[in-house]
Amino acid sequence: MKAYFSRIFTLTEFEMRKLWHDSSQIWLRSIQPALWLLVFGEVFTKIRAIPTGDYTYLQFMTPGVLAQSVMFVALFYGITIVWERDLGLLNKLLSTPTPRSAIVIGKTLSAGVRGIFQAITILILALIINVKINFNPLAILGTLVIIVLFGMSFASLSLILASFFKTRERMMGIGQAILMPLFFASNAIYPVTLMPGWLQGIATVNPLSYIVGAIRTLLITGDYSKFPLDVGVIVAATAVLVTGASLSFRRVVS
Repeated sequence: MKAYFSRIFTLTEFEMRKLWHDSSQIWLRSIQPALWLLVFGEVFTKIRAIPTGDYTYLQFMTPGVLAQSVMFVALFYGITIVWERDLGLLNKLLSTPTPRSAIVIGKTLSAGVRGIFQAITILILALIINVKINFNPLAILGTLVIIVLFGMSFASLSLILASFFKTRERMMGIGQAILMPLFFASNAIYPVTLMPGWLQGIATVNPLSYIVGAIRTLLITGDYSKFPLDVGVIVAATAVLVTGASLSFRRVVS
């Protein structure tokens, strides 16, 4: 068991070294969420078009924009896997004694850690534009744990997709086809109660709604009435998707 976890953390560390050598991708991927906060958020806060109760619209949408930023990184992780397959790196990795599940967990864990860096840039930006956020250390720690699980689950989904759509072009297309519907059919930028009935049903089964709900609880509202359900869905989704990615991983290189 010790060797198993050692291999996981070794793979995670190796993946994180790539980010260390090319950190520009963090800043480039922060442009879109920054525009959401600085343009969309500021405008809708001033016109008060969306009722958000006791909180400003910027407060309401910050967890949603944060989640979108992390989802973007994780959901397109499969493109990196396809690229590694094309270079022959995955075949070399599979030839080692490292179990497929350890490879998947190590790689998806690195996607979750990358998500932390994305989240930090969003939180810093929110602080600069004076969005009132709960910076209690336990709330921040809980948010980071959720982000790691979130990143792992969607990176696992990306690996599953990569086992079927085996080119970078197809992965880019399917990623875009999934990203925006998940984002808009959730509680990320408007309350679920404002949606038509059919869309409310989709939002109820959309895992992103539970992720945003958990982050919003920790950073904004402090209302923990639905927090156990949110965390339970996140943990269950992560376990199911990581398992699915482990089972389909060999299809990526076949």
